[in-house]
Amino acid sequence: MEKEMDKYLEKASVLIEALPYIQRFNRKIIVVKYGGSAMVDNELKKNVIKDVTLLKLVGFKPIIVHGGGKEISKWVELSGNKPEFINGLRVTDENTMEIAEMVLGKVGKSLVSMVEELGVKAVSISGKDGKLLECEKKYSDGKDIGFVGDITKVNPKILYDLLDDDYLPIVCPIGLDNDFNTYNINADDAACAIAKAVSAEKLAFLTDIEGVYKDKDDPDTLISELMIEDAKKLIDDGYIGGGMLPKLNNCIEAIEKGVSRVHILDGRIPHCLLLEIFTNKGIGTAILGKDAEKFYLD
Repeated sequence: MEKEMDKYLEKASVLIEALPYIQRFNRKIIVVKYGGSAMVDNELKKNVIKDVTLLKLVGFKPIIVHGGGKEISKWVELSGNKPEFINGLRVTDENTMEIAEMVLGKVGKSLVSMVEELGVKAVSISGKDGKLLECEKKYSDGKDIGFVGDITKVNPKILYDLLDDDYLPIVCPIGLDNDFNTYNINADDAACAIAKAVSAEKLAFLTDIEGVYKDKDDPDTLISELMIEDAKKLIDDGYIGGGMLPKLNNCIEAIEKGVSRVHILDGRIPHCLLLEIFTNKGIGTAILGKDAEKFYLD
C-alpha cells in the first residue's frame, strides 16, 4: 500500500512541477516544427500528437508546421525519378512539385485524424490557403533548383481565425508567388516565418539530434540554455556546422524578430515536448533573447 501511495505522490509531484509553466504560458502561441524520425516512426508520431494535444488542452495555442521529405522522396522514386538535392535543398521540377503537394496534403490530413481522435478540433491547411505564405523563387548559390520558394510575406489571419475558433492549425509548407505559381518551401523556414508573424511565445524544432553541443563530437557538452549572443559566438568560432548551422541561424533570426524562446529537441525521445516545456531541467536546448528571463526555474 505504501509503494502504491509513493507512486501516486510521484505523479502528483510531476503535475505540480508543470504548474508554473502552464500558468506562465497559458493562452500563448507555440509553433512546433514537426519533422525527422518523429514523422516516420508511428509510435513517436502518436506521442508527438499526444504532446501537442495536451498543450492545447492545458491552455496553450499550438500550431504545427510539418515537413514530409522522406515520404516525398519515396514517391518521387516510385514515379521513376531520382530525388536530387543541391546544398540540402530539393531540386523541384513540375512533376516533383505536384508529388510534394500531394504528399504534404496527405500527411497533414493524417495528423488531423490523429488529433481529432484525441478530442481536439484540427484543420490542415497549405501555405496557399488565405495566401498564408507568399514567396518568390529561391536560388541555391545562383543555381536554379526549380519550384523552391523563399518566403517574402506571411499573412497570419487564417491562423488567428482558426485559433480563435479553438482549432489546432496544421500547416504544410507550400506557398504562392505573385503570379500564383506553387512552390515547395523548407519546413524549418516556414515554421520560423510563421512563428515571427504570430509573435509566438515559443518555437520548437523536433529534430534527430539532442540539441546544440559545444563540441559536436561530445554528447556530454549538450547546452541546456543558450543566450542569443552565445549562439552567435558558437557560430563565429566555428563550433556549429552541417545541418545545425541553418537551423541555429533560423533560431537566432526568430528571436530577433520577436519570438521569445526557441527549442531544439530530439524528436526520437518519447514526449520530448512535454519534458522540455514542463520540467525544470528540460532535455534539449532552449535559446533565449538577451532580455528574456531564464526559462528553467531554480
